[in-house]
Amino acid sequence: MHYNCLAIVPPLPDGLGMKALRIDHAEAARIAVQQEIQRSAESRYDHRLHGVLLVCQGHTCAAVAAWLGEHPATVQRWVHRFAAGGCGGLREGLRAGRPGRLAAADRVKVAQDLQAPPRELGYDQDVWDGQLLALHLRQHYGARLGPRQCQRFLRRLGLRPSRRQAPAGRLT
Repeated sequence: MHYNCLAIVPPLPDGLGMKALRIDHAEAARIAVQQEIQRSAESRYDHRLHGVLLVCQGHTCAAVAAWLGEHPATVQRWVHRFAAGGCGGLREGLRAGRPGRLAAADRVKVAQDLQAPPRELGYDQDVWDGQLLALHLRQHYGARLGPRQCQRFLRRLGLRPSRRQAPAGRLT
């Protein structure tokens, strides 16, 4: 489906007498730029605005999607959202998904629990890990999370080193 929102600005002629520029390691640069776009709601909003602007200039959703590294259906969805709600329709709303298994108030309590060594809470370990946290959540909060989920929770709280970090004392 082809949408032409405004079609006020005609496409620029190719070249305009300018030399084409090349970016070294273009694929790595493309990935880095796409990751930067995904970092914040505001940059994702700007990305959607640019996509709709290109469609408004007469480009097809498929062409815009190819340029922006998106699926054509995604660009079509942006155009529909823009048509229904203007620029505000392109802003992010609540994301769909299953609600968390641990209430916000309980997450605060768990974070407080994790400040103490496990032995102080009656466990036979000195350090929190994913399996121990999963057991603790099940026993004290009735929440069933897997060890990997618990490892990510510990990492978010800064209680476990990221796999990307080198262990202390090792040179990288």
